[in-house]
Amino acid sequence: MGLSPAAVLTLFNSKKLIADNKSMKRRKLKLEELHRISVGEFRVARKIPLIVVLDNVRSLHNVGSVFRTSDAFRVEEIILCGITATPPNVDIHKTALGAEDAVKWRYFEETPEAVQTLKSAGYTVFAIEQAENSLSLESVVLEKEKRYAVIFGHEVHGVQQSVVDSCDGCIEIPQYGTKHSLNVSVTAGIVIWDFFRKLM
Repeated sequence: MGLSPAAVLTLFNSKKLIADNKSMKRRKLKLEELHRISVGEFRVARKIPLIVVLDNVRSLHNVGSVFRTSDAFRVEEIILCGITATPPNVDIHKTALGAEDAVKWRYFEETPEAVQTLKSAGYTVFAIEQAENSLSLESVVLEKEKRYAVIFGHEVHGVQQSVVDSCDGCIEIPQYGTKHSLNVSVTAGIVIWDFFRKLM
């Protein structure tokens, strides 16, 4: 059975793309060629309507990684709660690489207080947690005119149940391997990117 004209065209274009791709140069860009904005420019730049909350995240390297991801995708603010360390801190800086100077942050001793503050300010608050009736990340529909907050929890215990109970809902990332969870900074990267592409 012969191929349809559309299938032939698709096959031709894919072969051409592969050929073009092989001849394409892939010189790594130098830092000055990336045209990144300054800390001052970042502070006044348009942000996505998203606040990231860290609920008792113990690893300073994870905290720094979340700052760096939040910088990359222009998160509005990070709220650090409980035992979560705050800048300035040399171990946060090791992974944040200066993003802690760009991204706005504040500290709450108790995460439930942070949640209530956010809800009073009109944010829809989601815990990123495996829970009954959680939403799968890819199915979450966001509205660009609304404001959101996402809460990431402790590396072992996750988001506190009392915090989960006070949220508007839970979101989880579907997983298909043997492990029960992802590292918190990896989870944050996936979630923040998904919110960025839906809200920007």
